[in-house]
Amino acid sequence: MPFVQDLLRLGRPILAMAAVIVLSNVLVQFVINDWLTWGAFTYPLIFLVTDLTNRAVGPAAARQVVGVGFVVAVAVSLWLAPWRIALASGTAFLVAQALDIAVFNRLRQASWWKAPLIGSLLASVIDTAIFFYIAFAGSEFDWLMLGAGDLAVKWAMALVLLAPYRAMLPHLQTWVPMAR
Repeated sequence: MPFVQDLLRLGRPILAMAAVIVLSNVLVQFVINDWLTWGAFTYPLIFLVTDLTNRAVGPAAARQVVGVGFVVAVAVSLWLAPWRIALASGTAFLVAQALDIAVFNRLRQASWWKAPLIGSLLASVIDTAIFFYIAFAGSEFDWLMLGAGDLAVKWAMALVLLAPYRAMLPHLQTWVPMAR
């Protein structure tokens, strides 16, 4: 039962992942102005969870957290948010997280800040384009304007979240390494 043991070890990142996605799916429905929703401020935390998991226990564990977090978050999101937002979120999430994990892994040996920053910046572009197109194309919302504002906040948050990422680095050795 190594898969179940791995999931138990990754419980906190999985719960964090699911909580951030669900919160963001609810908050994206509340528009602040013509170019921004409240979800833009919470969603970038997902990259922090993925990057810390990747740094602590590797890309395979990060993919497990993404996979389980995705299933839990979509199930709850379908209950809390319209189906179109849940579909948009799930699709964008899977593609963007795969990109973030790959970029992070490629840059893992570079300076401490390069892997999380560059991975988050690139994945944010893909995530934003996929999400806003599926969620809002053809609706009364100007999805291009909302997407541009959302992307600007995601990029700013990628910079801001470097501080908690750096602060967590010395504590990652307390994570139980995956046995494989």
